[in-house]
Amino acid sequence: MAQLEQFTTSVDAVVSRMRALDAALPERDGVAVFNRVYLTVTEAVDRTIDAGRFTDVRAAITLDVRFAERYLAAVDAVTAERRPPACWRPLFQFRRHPGVRPLQFALAGINAHIGHDLALAVVDSCRTLDCEPAEMEDEFDRVGDLLVSLEERIREDLMPGPDLLQIADPLTHLLGSWSLERARDATWTAARALWALRGLPDVAQEFTERLDTAVGFAGRMLLTPLPD
Repeated sequence: MAQLEQFTTSVDAVVSRMRALDAALPERDGVAVFNRVYLTVTEAVDRTIDAGRFTDVRAAITLDVRFAERYLAAVDAVTAERRPPACWRPLFQFRRHPGVRPLQFALAGINAHIGHDLALAVVDSCRTLDCEPAEMEDEFDRVGDLLVSLEERIREDLMPGPDLLQIADPLTHLLGSWSLERARDATWTAARALWALRGLPDVAQEFTERLDTAVGFAGRMLLTPLPD
């Protein structure tokens, strides 16, 4: 019980850190837009944990915390004037661009966090818990299902207006180019591959770097400035 309480404290610390960022960042800042979305998701995951909907609570909490730590580490890197992972660089570079819409910021952050960070968080969690990825698949799927269910609400909340429904609006095409569900499926494959490569650190490092670069490229495309 004490160990579970320690994990819960870690979750509370993550939520507190995100709330502090929400209070400190300007509302229109691109990182602030993503942080609000991620805070909502994290709080929803925590409510699901509290409701006992995860088969392995310890695994769910570990994954939740390791996942969030990747995002917070990127924030800390930029604050310290260090380079964040490539997947996060577009969001930090374009965070104040007037031609980028809030929905683009949200999706670019989700792309970085799901496409890159989640795969590494699965591996981190397996090392922490001394288990195989297959033993965490149920928790991964439940978190993923919750993220997908929230994606539609995120899009609705950040829609710029009825013009989005016009086929000529460039944002319509950007929205159609990325899918959280597809990204989640690719992430599970990447996590399994990284775990299989753990005995080959050089190959695992190269795989991680290429994944980081590819996800960063997708994020840059999502942040293409658009006309009003």
